[in-house]
Amino acid sequence: MDLVAVERGQLIRQEALRLGFDDVGFAPAEEIGEEAGHFKRWLGRGYHAGMDYMARNVAKRTDPRKLVEGAKSVVVVLQNYMPPRNEKLESGLKLAKYAYGRDYHKVMKKRLKKLMSFIQSDVDTAAEGRFFVDSAPVLERSLAIRAGLGWRGKNTSLIHPRLGSFVFIGEIILNIELPTGKPVKDACGGCSRCIDACPTNALMSPYQLDANRCISYLTIENKGDIPESFKGRFDGWFFGCDICQDVCPRNWKARPHKDPDFSLRTEFRDMTREEWMTMDENIFDDIFKGSPIRRAGFSGIKRNLKFVTEDQSQPPC
Repeated sequence: MDLVAVERGQLIRQEALRLGFDDVGFAPAEEIGEEAGHFKRWLGRGYHAGMDYMARNVAKRTDPRKLVEGAKSVVVVLQNYMPPRNEKLESGLKLAKYAYGRDYHKVMKKRLKKLMSFIQSDVDTAAEGRFFVDSAPVLERSLAIRAGLGWRGKNTSLIHPRLGSFVFIGEIILNIELPTGKPVKDACGGCSRCIDACPTNALMSPYQLDANRCISYLTIENKGDIPESFKGRFDGWFFGCDICQDVCPRNWKARPHKDPDFSLRTEFRDMTREEWMTMDENIFDDIFKGSPIRRAGFSGIKRNLKFVTEDQSQPPC
């Protein structure tokens, strides 16, 4: 191993942790072979549903060097967002934990920008690159796996041995050599809790998620009506869904985050179901400023709230 690369990695890791990231690893900037095949088969089956953007720039998604000319390494950071066990909405409605607080894109990009500046000033003045947080055609989980930060769970989420799966992923693609992470063994074993718990059968088989049936897709990315065939299955989830992660034993022992940026907003926690249902667009714009919930839009949230309210009055099929 190149000692210079090792020293660079140590400096970057120390600074990343100081900035508030919960773990960091390094992957080579090269074509992602086996994962690329898995991704292309997923697309071929139409499991990406209406997310047409996933089928674009496939070459860039599977090779970081096509995003950053001269790229040699990828710094991959993880940010824990696991909330305290008792943190939930008083209304009984359910919101994906990643949307409890501030928009993670903004929080993490700010930290990655600082990390990039540190690399260029204190690690290698010749360093050049780009940083991303779910904002470019990058197979983030695949890079995290290659960086030794966990394995792909049967629910398709990245599972970190210590942090579990409630983690945000960010990366910096660089033109300098860094040490390569060691693979983490898949520890799902014979467990199938995530597959068994999915109320819409979106997990077709281990490691195979059909977004057409996924509550997260249907309540966020989906721009049309939610199919009537899913009535009685949402159990109050109106933006995203954490069921397959909540039942994962790896998350039962994970420690909650200590970052106020990701804590449940007081407005979200205290709103009554009636207030959720009757809010107008002005209230929506005010309450959800700086929140990832804005991705679904006002009409999308109203659609979801109407669906889950009717949904909870009907028995599951």
